[in-house]
Amino acid sequence: MVTAPGAPAGPEAGVGGGTGSRGGAGQALGRALRAVPVPLALIAMIGLAGAVLGRVYAGPLLTRLVLGAAVGSVLVSVASRRLPSWLVAPISVTAMAGWTALSLRLAATRAELPGGLADITADAAANGIPRLLTAMIPVEPTPDTVLVPLVAAWLAGLAGAEVALRAGRVLLGYLPAALLYAAALYVVGPNADPAIGTTLAFVAVAAVGLAVPAAGPVTAAGDPSAGLAPAVRAAVRARLAAASAAGLAVVVALAALLGPALAGRVDGRPVDPRRYVEPPQVEALDESPLIRISGWALNPGQKLLDVRADGPAEPAPTGTPEPAPDADAGPDADGRPTPIRLAVLSDYDGVTWRVGATYRNAGRILPATAPAPDSSVRTVRQEITIADLTGRLLPAVATPREVTGARVAYDPTTGTLIRPEGLTPGLRYTVTSAAETPDTTLLSTADVPAGDEVARVLRVADGVPDPLRRLATQLAESNGASYARAAAVEQFLAEHYRLVADAPSGHAYPNLNFFLFGPRNAGGQRGTSEQFAAAFAVLGRLAGLPTRVVVGFRSTGDGPVRAGDAYAWPEVLFDGLGWVPFDPLPRPDEEPRPVEEDFRPTPEEPPPSEVPQPTVEPTQPPEPEAAPGGPADPGGPSTALLVGGGTGGTLLLVVAALLVLLLMRRSQTRARLERGDPGQRIAGAWREVTDALRLAGRPVGGDLAATEIAAQAHRALADATAAHPSAGRDARIDELAGLINQVAFAPGTATEEQADRAAATATAYVTGLRAARPRWRRLLWSVRPGPLRWHR
Repeated sequence: MVTAPGAPAGPEAGVGGGTGSRGGAGQALGRALRAVPVPLALIAMIGLAGAVLGRVYAGPLLTRLVLGAAVGSVLVSVASRRLPSWLVAPISVTAMAGWTALSLRLAATRAELPGGLADITADAAANGIPRLLTAMIPVEPTPDTVLVPLVAAWLAGLAGAEVALRAGRVLLGYLPAALLYAAALYVVGPNADPAIGTTLAFVAVAAVGLAVPAAGPVTAAGDPSAGLAPAVRAAVRARLAAASAAGLAVVVALAALLGPALAGRVDGRPVDPRRYVEPPQVEALDESPLIRISGWALNPGQKLLDVRADGPAEPAPTGTPEPAPDADAGPDADGRPTPIRLAVLSDYDGVTWRVGATYRNAGRILPATAPAPDSSVRTVRQEITIADLTGRLLPAVATPREVTGARVAYDPTTGTLIRPEGLTPGLRYTVTSAAETPDTTLLSTADVPAGDEVARVLRVADGVPDPLRRLATQLAESNGASYARAAAVEQFLAEHYRLVADAPSGHAYPNLNFFLFGPRNAGGQRGTSEQFAAAFAVLGRLAGLPTRVVVGFRSTGDGPVRAGDAYAWPEVLFDGLGWVPFDPLPRPDEEPRPVEEDFRPTPEEPPPSEVPQPTVEPTQPPEPEAAPGGPADPGGPSTALLVGGGTGGTLLLVVAALLVLLLMRRSQTRARLERGDPGQRIAGAWREVTDALRLAGRPVGGDLAATEIAAQAHRALADATAAHPSAGRDARIDELAGLINQVAFAPGTATEEQADRAAATATAYVTGLRAARPRWRRLLWSVRPGPLRWHR
């Protein structure tokens, strides 16, 4: 049989061809198997980043969406490997837009957010990062809290796949996924347990992705020394071994150097990035809604909101006692009134009761807090429609657990809500609340808590009028138990004062002093619920009771809530019972008794002793009377000359006194900032700051910590410079507070450099605060004698 030259002969040809075909298929399968681990490793690493971030989210939705983004981005790059590299990015971004739109729609549906997809996407894109960093934990997966993680995960998958698969740089391709994982750890911060297991899994997946493609038999095609002379081959292999050994040594050295430091960070508390982002704030109108009571009282018919019960309320257990009269508004399922709460005011500086809450963006489901052990809980569900109510504070029965129809921010400490975008007429939302009713049978024996946890609601600002302090002392001395003291304050206010609608607004110390002790014929001893609630809270704190003021509305059930339904009431914190409302308002059918029957604002002075005065006998003859012809010539200087000389002398004395005060003040400042050891100079700089606050009308209490005084100093300068933008600001008061703490708790450790910084900080702050004062106050700043005599 004749065969063509070069053609394989019969059987051998068939056998050889089959063997070659099977070998090619095996090699192709091997290459495919070796190409799979890297994409799978990228998907797993990005998915683990989503799992780490998902620990602060409510439910698994975010983790699933991030995993979907990882799968989609990597598979798009794998499928587009044969296309030009410049086409991959547009294709992948188009796929990302589709997946993002689907995810946002799913998140909006889960959160029951109204509006179209375009509006939801635009709002999420504009507010995604700040809302993510200010959201309450656990974070509800809403469009604005999932958009940033989704886009970041997709872009990490795209970049990693292109570098690792197209360029063949696997280790460099892992960098985007590693950065995403580190960002997730940073965002979570101290708000979850350490992700040790997830981190080990991340490292293991990365190691498998690096090792598996290089596994398999070494062929001649894969040997870099193949085809070389034996001597050259040996030299190449020796260099490769040396390079591998050097790389291994570097890895081991880095592990030995960085391992202990990394291990020590496992139990450390990470930095919370939320501290760098300002949470949603209330407007100036809402900072102290207590001052709005008098305005609402003058327009009682103004419709503020509409309330409709959305389904029956869950009844309280049988035998639950009645709440304090008039402490609530609006009946629940048992016919008992339930108030609609607007704001809780916990901070008082002697001038204004303020909200002082820290609001965090929240989703539909609000984090639950444990109820007081000795209180019963019932569920109240209401649909509320805003009418003429303005501001950001969102009315709701305490304590809200679920809100639909409005985006809210929530403060779990006070259980109050705000709408960061502000209230608008027609806004309708549904709120489900867990209303607590304390067991009032336990009040007579209940005690009030003490310590740092309640220091905020026990703090009394400086400048308390003496009659207020003496009245609180009298009521406390007559009643030893905590509830008895609170009831005594409540009864005293209800029996001696009149509730009117036309009383002027104001609850500073002078206003309360006039309300309690002013003459009735001049408008004293009468006020709105603003003065009653504020007076109760101040007297309660002076008597050792943790108190706060609540502003809200009475509601008779379904129907409108008008301005006349707005009122304020005080609350006292009891162990085991939580915050218990009190009602210091007088009964409509009772005439108030005079305050003097039970308390005298001015202490009685003892009558003077009747001692007869001795008679003094004249020792000189009487002066002769002037002749009737006219006044005698005194023979001295004229009256005009005497008046002019006296006036000029007085002016000279005043100018001399001012110059002496100026020199003494400057000498005091130099002595504080320049003389003594570093600790004394730092203490002197701190005295300069506190004296400046007192000169500016913002004195600090002796019970405040240095950090609290620094925060008050920042607020004082910010308030002062709001009307004078040209005045300077200095942000190093916090550093000065740290230095004064160092001096107090570690004497002798301060350095001259620290003392110089403290002096410069104090000088800059005082200069900035003084520059923000009116011109005539700046002139008097340096000559006021107060800092020379104020007790340290």
